[in-house]
Amino acid sequence: MSHSMLPQLKPKDFASDQEVRWCPGCGDYAILKAIQKVLADLEVPRERSVFISGIGCSSRFPYYMATYGFHTIHGRAPAVATGTKLANPELDVWVITGDGDGLSIGGNHLVHALRRNVDLNIILFNNEIYGLTKGQVSPTSKRGTLSPTTPRGSVSNPISPATMALGVGARFVARSVDINQAHLVDVLKQAHANAGTSFVEIFQNCIVFNDATFADFTDKAVASENQLLVEHGRPLLFGAERDRGLRLDPSSWSLEVVRPGTNGITEADVLVHDETNRTLATMLAALEPPDFPMALGVLYRDPAPTFDRQVLAQVEPESEGRGLADLLYGGRTWKVSGQV
Repeated sequence: MSHSMLPQLKPKDFASDQEVRWCPGCGDYAILKAIQKVLADLEVPRERSVFISGIGCSSRFPYYMATYGFHTIHGRAPAVATGTKLANPELDVWVITGDGDGLSIGGNHLVHALRRNVDLNIILFNNEIYGLTKGQVSPTSKRGTLSPTTPRGSVSNPISPATMALGVGARFVARSVDINQAHLVDVLKQAHANAGTSFVEIFQNCIVFNDATFADFTDKAVASENQLLVEHGRPLLFGAERDRGLRLDPSSWSLEVVRPGTNGITEADVLVHDETNRTLATMLAALEPPDFPMALGVLYRDPAPTFDRQVLAQVEPESEGRGLADLLYGGRTWKVSGQV
């Protein structure tokens, strides 16, 4: 039976028979539901989907998906995913990681997957804390964070995952929030459609060890005022009434918040989002409340040839018509005979 003749899968069809075991109220539940909906909506065959994770709360993800999956070792999910994609380029490969797994021990592997532009969907759950090991600071924890490893407050500067990804050459960088299902599903669909490494940072609440760390832009009372939902080709306006916008200050070459209709400023002065502009994406990724809104959506998208396709293009012409013995011994080899 052809794929087109199979019945339409529903989100529940992508759920495994395993009991989902995260803390009650954890944002991971919402992300799991969003990804299951994405796969169902896109009619992705379960047998062609692979979820690969490292270590951490988020890394339980493969157990909860009725697809193929690997629960690998700490920080190495991008490396395993790269090998998986090279071995079978037709697979739909997702990497599930967290701010600790992906940016601490796994930082090296994440960086190289991004710069190579392997055709992977890398989803980073950012809750700014080590949840699985009971609340130590992570690479994204804010200065001043109190934890078992920083009882007097963290003095380290946090990593911005989106800014890091842009800096190492990622071709698709996006951000969303765990509790905004409609926005999260849309961003994940765009990531899936991208050819190359899609990097999606999801602000995810850890209700036990770092509750409300993103409250200044996720709480219902302030979300509409402090979130900038970027869309390609549309002005960078935000606020419940869309009465504020971002303008480039020519004197400082930095972004500033303006109100069209005041002080001679019009909507024409507001920047229009260009997702192919890496410089603008980097500036948007650096914005934080309370002085600026949090930019969410596809910050940067500028497709380029993928690593896996380029590698396979190099290998296939050389191997065409040649047996394994020819490949192994047909190069610069020597045969040693006689006694030494």
